[in-house]
Amino acid sequence: MRTLSPFRWSTLISGVAVLGLLLAACGPASTPIPLDEPTAAPTAGGAEPTQAAEPTAAPVAAGGTVKISFVQEPDTLNPIYSAMYFSTITRDFWLRGLFIFDEQLNPVPQLAAEVPTTENGGISADGKTITVKLREGVTWSDGEPVTGDDFVFTYEMIVSEKNTVQTRYPYDTVIESVTAPDAGTVVIKLTQVFAAWRTSLFLFVLPKHVLQPVFDADGTLDNAEWNRAPTVGVGPFVYEEFESGSHLSFVANPNWFEPPSIERVFIQIVPDDAAQEAAIIAGDVDLGLFLSSDQIERLEAGGAVKVVAVQSGYDEGWFLNLREGLAHPAMLDKNVRLALALATDRFTIVRDLLVEDLNPVNATFWSNNPPYASKTLEPYPYDPEKAMSLLDEAGWTDSDGDGIRDKMIDGKKVDLELRYVTTTRELRKNVQAVVAQQWEAVGIRADLRNVEADQFFAGYADQGPVAIGDFDVAEWSDLPTSFPDPDASEKWRCADIPTDDNPSGQNQGGYCNPEFDKLLEEQSGITDADARIAVYEKIQQMMYDDVAYIGLWLDPDLWSINQRVQGVSIGGVNPFWNVTTWTLK
Repeated sequence: MRTLSPFRWSTLISGVAVLGLLLAACGPASTPIPLDEPTAAPTAGGAEPTQAAEPTAAPVAAGGTVKISFVQEPDTLNPIYSAMYFSTITRDFWLRGLFIFDEQLNPVPQLAAEVPTTENGGISADGKTITVKLREGVTWSDGEPVTGDDFVFTYEMIVSEKNTVQTRYPYDTVIESVTAPDAGTVVIKLTQVFAAWRTSLFLFVLPKHVLQPVFDADGTLDNAEWNRAPTVGVGPFVYEEFESGSHLSFVANPNWFEPPSIERVFIQIVPDDAAQEAAIIAGDVDLGLFLSSDQIERLEAGGAVKVVAVQSGYDEGWFLNLREGLAHPAMLDKNVRLALALATDRFTIVRDLLVEDLNPVNATFWSNNPPYASKTLEPYPYDPEKAMSLLDEAGWTDSDGDGIRDKMIDGKKVDLELRYVTTTRELRKNVQAVVAQQWEAVGIRADLRNVEADQFFAGYADQGPVAIGDFDVAEWSDLPTSFPDPDASEKWRCADIPTDDNPSGQNQGGYCNPEFDKLLEEQSGITDADARIAVYEKIQQMMYDDVAYIGLWLDPDLWSINQRVQGVSIGGVNPFWNVTTWTLK
């Protein structure tokens, strides 16, 4: 569901432009790397996906309801407790932050009056103090003004150990203080220059007047009713209803500084990909997401629907468990991990189950994040003979002739049987089935497990199988947290491995390499574009050599848009960034 080569999407050219915007605040950027002129990639049926539903001369009317389908239910709506895609994208409707990112990945001021830069005085000379002037007259949906105190409160709630948040990064590592010298100003003091601040700090804000009393009474926000029923928000729409297993709805906020044209957004939770596809074709859904490229031809066949491809930094891949005591002992051997890659024909999987032009196999976690994607690395090849040789050398042989390799460890025979865990998505189940056959051919047994998305992505405190290490190979689609900035430090640093003492840790695979940590720390403070790209080449090479991640395919967001909805321009960071301008025929 997300992509890159051999074609370049129109959003890809903005990567370098955004890089300049992100780094200009902290110092001069070098000349950007030139990219090819954008071209649209072909759909499976030969038509070219557009960047939005094409407008027609038909009349449009104010009001009406836009219907969107989700194949996964948000786990919570409170952003400090969730990084789930289907939760975060709803914030475009009801919980805006300082900025939102348009379809070219440029920051557009929302609660901020302007984007701070060195030129306008918003960034200090040393790059460590950011002063944000808030937009005048913005209120919460209940009429209370949005003030700097709301941002101070949000920071305090994220870093408070009394809240079991999804992650504290980067608030706990790069921020020295957040203060509000007056109601219309927020001052962020950093401990170091932080290149990714615009894409990772205060992309949402919490209502202090609503949640401070809850925190004072309960000592935590973990159980606040607001988490699933945020009746007070700030954005073009207001939360209306969340019925589990059925739907979410949001109604227009006439007090937003840019009131929307449509009256309501209705999000239908559908049980699976097939149900969503049927609803899109029947016209019961205006916007569908989380599509796979093999659906394009069927969805566009009737002429009422266009499928658009949006580059959003996602890659589908295998996250490997390297946590000693939790992972299968074979997973701690780099050569065994390499054997897994070599034993799996990811190239044929893509050709058979997807559209190869849209979903080529990726080499690294950053392959869909230009200009930082490695210029030298290629995906691990398919080489089952080499895989078997590596397994033999590692001592995993079939001693009892049952077809599955084994090894004596601490006096006990251990079979090479690996837990392969993913969600219940049909595409991923199909991939599992193929992989199980390919692994069996080299003597590896796959223990296939499928978990509903809300539990699969649950955190350590909620016993999510990945978070607690109950897997050997886990499959999902992920991206750098700060996209379009490449920073994803919290997913790979030693200090972010989840434990009882660190339940919010996001390094769920447990990859720990002190030299790698040094590179992650180095890149975060680099303001020269070329120098930072060079460090990311080293980062990807080191991870590639350690076989800490195995790419499956580049995963562009594919959206279906019924042409009755006009003016839709899907963004890679904020898909609904321009929802206020949508209209209905």
